[in-house]
Amino acid sequence: MKRLHLLSAAACTALIGWAAASLAQQVPGWAVPYGEAMQVAGRNLFDEHCIFCHALKPGARHFGPNLYGIVGRPAGADPTFPYSETLKKSGIVWTEDSLRKWIANTTSVVPTTLMPHTTITNLAEQIYLIAFLKTLKAPPPPAHK
Repeated sequence: MKRLHLLSAAACTALIGWAAASLAQQVPGWAVPYGEAMQVAGRNLFDEHCIFCHALKPGARHFGPNLYGIVGRPAGADPTFPYSETLKKSGIVWTEDSLRKWIANTTSVVPTTLMPHTTITNLAEQIYLIAFLKTLKAPPPPAHK
């Protein structure tokens, strides 16, 4: 009897998945793209763990440095923020891999970091947060006249 319930549940799940996929193909805009869903989840994580210190407005600053354009930027490169000398001289470039390590444990990356940090060790949450950080493109430099 238990096996019959499991088979019924599996069949229902498959049917619902098929129906949702069919509907998503027929109704434009019905399903959120996978990447966008990761970015939304990352924004939620940012709001839970990071917003207290990092501004979400280009050029603005709270207690921590502005994170616009962080992906691909060398660590300690924002001239408007007083980073520790250790971080400035670390040679780190903020790639997905280095950000994931930093998010998981800042002091294992730079032992003398000044950043107080809420560690995020869940790999999926790290991926989501980095997907969101990648949306924070650096503003273009001012046009020369």
